Amino acid sequence: MIPLRMMLLMSGAASLFFMAGGILMLRAVSCQRRVDARIASVRAGRVQGRKQQLAGARHVLQFVSGVGVGILRSGMLSSQAIRELTRKLATAGIRNSNAVGIFIGVKILLLIALPTFTFIVLHGLISLTFLRNTFVVGATIGGLLLPDMCLGFLRKRYQTALDRGLPDALDMMVMCAESGLSLEPTIARVGTEIQPAHPEISGELLLTSQEFQMSSDSHVVLSNLGERRVCSTLSQTLQYGTPLSDALRVLSAEMRQEALTRFEEKAARLPVLLTVPMILFILPSLFLIVGGPAVMQVLNLMKN
Repeated sequence: MIPLRMMLLMSGAASLFFMAGGILMLRAVSCQRRVDARIASVRAGRVQGRKQQLAGARHVLQFVSGVGVGILRSGMLSSQAIRELTRKLATAGIRNSNAVGIFIGVKILLLIALPTFTFIVLHGLISLTFLRNTFVVGATIGGLLLPDMCLGFLRKRYQTALDRGLPDALDMMVMCAESGLSLEPTIARVGTEIQPAHPEISGELLLTSQEFQMSSDSHVVLSNLGERRVCSTLSQTLQYGTPLSDALRVLSAEMRQEALTRFEEKAARLPVLLTVPMILFILPSLFLIVGGPAVMQVLNLMKN
């Protein structure tokens, strides 16, 4: 039998062990609480700072939009020019209600601010009046054309994203059509399902689905989708009653073939594009390595 003294010692050691474990656990819990409180305070500060930044950006956008709306209301731009600008912004994926006003406001402010800033900066640096005026005129032209260049870049990137995601969307539409769905629910379903992979094409399809709900003319809705060849094919499918899945499958195959053709064209242009870098950077180094020792030997012989 275990002596009573040994049992007391064992129970005391166990008590001390559990007390130490409890103290360590309480300390860890308190440290975790302090860390959580610190993280929460930092997040709250970041959220507050982000809210302040967003509020400042919102005020700036409101000011710029106010300038653009004032220009639009003055009648300086015709209705056709406004419609054309709205279409360009839509093809770049920008469909906000005040997008036209912001674009016009940015253009006007850059047209005024950029040459003014250039004149102030160069007033004490360049003494020649003609050269300074040349830079000011260049800044004026740059302020006028810079928004259009940025819009063209955004439009090209958006259209590239649409071209990249459209074949996958057509494949999903084929599966939906073969399962028995008509065109309108097919577009709505594909627009919802493809959003994580291709948000640009998802936005276009969801917008088209909303237009289907508001309009009774399917041809007008499809013409607003932007892709003229796809829209014409789908319109012919609705008009003549041809199988939707067959038309979508043919379109998907054609677009993938076009993408493959573009990749082959880029690969075929690669040797031509590498010619100039090869001449400028590779061939001089090669000539130096190959002919350098011979040139050094000739120089040594001439010295001797």
